[in-house]
Amino acid sequence: MHILITGGTGLIGRHLIPRLQLLGHHISVVTRDVVSAREKLGDNVAFWSGLAQQQNLDGVDAVINLAGEPIADKRWTEIHKQQLCESRWQITERITSLINASTTPPKVLISGSATGFYGNTGELVLTEEDPGHEEFQHTLCARWEQLALSAQSDRTRVCLLRTGVVLAKEGGALSKMKLPFKLGIGGPIGSGKQYMPWIHIDDMVNGILWLLDNEALSGPFNMVAPYAVRNEQFAATLGHVMHRPAFMRTPASAIKLMMGESSVLVLGGQHVLPKRLESSGFGFRWYDLQEALQDVVKT
Repeated sequence: MHILITGGTGLIGRHLIPRLQLLGHHISVVTRDVVSAREKLGDNVAFWSGLAQQQNLDGVDAVINLAGEPIADKRWTEIHKQQLCESRWQITERITSLINASTTPPKVLISGSATGFYGNTGELVLTEEDPGHEEFQHTLCARWEQLALSAQSDRTRVCLLRTGVVLAKEGGALSKMKLPFKLGIGGPIGSGKQYMPWIHIDDMVNGILWLLDNEALSGPFNMVAPYAVRNEQFAATLGHVMHRPAFMRTPASAIKLMMGESSVLVLGGQHVLPKRLESSGFGFRWYDLQEALQDVVKT
């Protein structure tokens, strides 16, 4: 298949593209910086410098839309929140417009979202059927998903990736989480009771491949491991795997002072289950947190 990917140089894209190539697929990546993207992804990928010059997506069999500015890198000023939204909404809207303008549209659009769709929901156990809690994360994700779903037709199915924290050897949230543990000051954040949905990068990639290949599947999918953990359990397990202490609790007040409104990303959480992915027959390789961390943590 000819597969078009946005966000291909990000954490998920860098792991997904080699797997797709091994399976014999032809990959095109949309990027603003072709030189940098080629350095990261190699010469066996075709690069599109944008979508503005495209009239349709005839000749593309599938689209995997992973683009979006990192949500936790800065404080959420009104300007930054607008940038977070536009980096997701604009390219998704352009993709769906091109799909709808195609004579032979792609058979599937797999488009990013996040468990933040549900908002900060405390102890509630959540599946794909649950509505979101009205706050910024939900607003961002709900509109993102709505735009992607406008491409759905009897010729194009749409799958939505409600992704948790992706655990990988390099990059992503884990690289930031490890630093305080390396310094001996790691531990729970706030109460530590908040749930932290996570997924190993291998299962994330395998899940996308599963959705790509199974033509009966569409709609939202929680891309999270089957066994949710609380933040204090995650901290204790990470400390154990890194052979470092994990007793230095960071007060919620300090996190709020440092991160402002975006502190909800670490002080809040969702108890999310991958109901639709599992019921479709997908089998997780990594469902035990300690085993997953042992695989990805370099001490």
